[in-house]
Amino acid sequence: MAVWDIKERNELARGSKYLSNVNGSGRILYSYPGGSNGKGIQSLNITNGGTSTDFGEMTVDRGSSAGMSSTTRGVCANGSGPDSNVIDYVTIASEGNAADFGDSTITVRDPNHGTIGNSTRGIRMGGASPGKSNVIDFITFAHVGNATDFGDATTTRRSSAGASSKTRGLSAGGAVANDIIDFITMATTGNATDFGDLTETNHSLNGNSNGRIATFGGMNSPALKAIVDTVTISTAGNATDFGDLSVARGDPGDGCNSVKGATIGGYLAEAASNVIDMHIFATGGTATDYGDTPDAATPRNMGNPAHGGINLDDIQLPSVTYMPGSGRGFTNAGTNSGGSGGSIDRIQLTHIPTLGNAIDFGNAVARQLVGGVSSLTRTVIMGGEDPDAVIDTIDSFEHSSLGNTADFGNLSAVRRNMSGGGGNSTRGVFAGGNTPSLVDIIEFITFASAGNATDFGNITTATEGVATCSGGTRTVHGGGYAGGEVNTIEFTTTASTGNAADFGDLTDARRATPASSLIRAVFMGGYSPGRINIIDYITIASTGDAADFGDLTVARAAGSGLSNSIRAIHSGGEISGGDTVNQDYITIATTGDAADFGDLVEASQYHSGTSDSHGGLSG
Repeated sequence: MAVWDIKERNELARGSKYLSNVNGSGRILYSYPGGSNGKGIQSLNITNGGTSTDFGEMTVDRGSSAGMSSTTRGVCANGSGPDSNVIDYVTIASEGNAADFGDSTITVRDPNHGTIGNSTRGIRMGGASPGKSNVIDFITFAHVGNATDFGDATTTRRSSAGASSKTRGLSAGGAVANDIIDFITMATTGNATDFGDLTETNHSLNGNSNGRIATFGGMNSPALKAIVDTVTISTAGNATDFGDLSVARGDPGDGCNSVKGATIGGYLAEAASNVIDMHIFATGGTATDYGDTPDAATPRNMGNPAHGGINLDDIQLPSVTYMPGSGRGFTNAGTNSGGSGGSIDRIQLTHIPTLGNAIDFGNAVARQLVGGVSSLTRTVIMGGEDPDAVIDTIDSFEHSSLGNTADFGNLSAVRRNMSGGGGNSTRGVFAGGNTPSLVDIIEFITFASAGNATDFGNITTATEGVATCSGGTRTVHGGGYAGGEVNTIEFTTTASTGNAADFGDLTDARRATPASSLIRAVFMGGYSPGRINIIDYITIASTGDAADFGDLTVARAAGSGLSNSIRAIHSGGEISGGDTVNQDYITIATTGDAADFGDLVEASQYHSGTSDSHGGLSG
């Protein structure tokens, strides 16, 4: 997995060599069957135009494929040829050949146009198998694997066009020529619903969108036409005229950002075309010549990292002027039993003050059931299971720049499922766990100097899955599993050493997810022994039993907590059906139910959560 340097990423975005939704800059990629290289992938600068350039090659030679993309990955799915069930992907930021992603739910799906998807999912409607099909399936960009069934389109079709907003995907037209526009809600699964009709029956058209409107152009109904239709994605209804292409053509490629939509190549009455047209979403009218493909061909979108399904709310770009304590939260390592399987090494970065999705930060040692503590500038990750053996590894990373972990030291013994999240700007405190026997150990590390963990004291009972967090002077340890779920809350004085003392009880015995401000600690969800949605809270400076705060959006467990002085986030975890990407949030000073914050890059559980601004750093 690529690791970003902030300065490098900023320079790439400013130079339009990579995605930046700001000012509509970025690159679009298209697969290039039918040109001089049947496996070729080309790159086009959507800001400046000109002739597209070589990017790399697909894994197989094929035609009439479909393209989908997130902000970071471009995907080429299916097509004509002997290996037409193959799904390829590339990393948009770096040139190179495609790698295998997985397989489609059906073998032959040829052809299909347009990008349907958002920053999380890529979706295909219809295609041929070998006739027309009504199958809808989807992939999750963040992890490789086979496509999953989504539902069915309203009619069988091939050669349709796709476009999307953040929430909706549209599929328009198709062979044998029809005028049907379907829509789906991308975050769910289920059958498509009728949206309206195109201005004419047609097939072999392309689709672009800026998130508000979608355009469909390059029609064959069956005669070639230059017309471009448009719809408003958030409503339903028939298409209206948007303008015209510079020349009538069918079967063109596509690519777009929030400002411009491209029509790439296609076929004319006598031969294929190498013309790239560009239209402006805000104005419509006749498209203008924007450049050329290397050869006349009928390309397909493969990477469109600023399309209408993605905007600035979908990705949190790393700040070039990061300020410690500004609200970076980290979801560290874990497991993805429903995706890549087994332990993962991903560090996922969430900007706590603003709603939105997480981004990749770097890599840790791959493991699950880990602990984590953090200062203003550094996160330290401890122990865990890697992948079948319990380990004593401690590693760390700096909050200021994206990157991988470095060795920090070792625990006093191998340990997994210990608490994390306790400490202040000087030391990190963690408790309990198993070796695999349950233990009552409390240990600490000093952030400023790498080294082994030091004995702090003991909690009263050997327990794993303890929920630990801190305020200004105290660290609290709540709940956990000690042969059964417990409701005990204990506390220690963070700056000293010694055994834990009784604080009170949780409202429900469980293994919960903790987070804190300077004043309050909250305990979210957990196993009791089934998954629950309870949130309760305590005032850290006093003692006493926890009180009801509200509920998570769904019952979940095995997540991690991120917080600053205002907001707490429950990150990922396990819900009914498996691991989740979802992050919920609450405002710590109030009470009430949680709301949706955004998504992780990868569905995962049994990770640790840390931040640069939790309650132990606010005093």
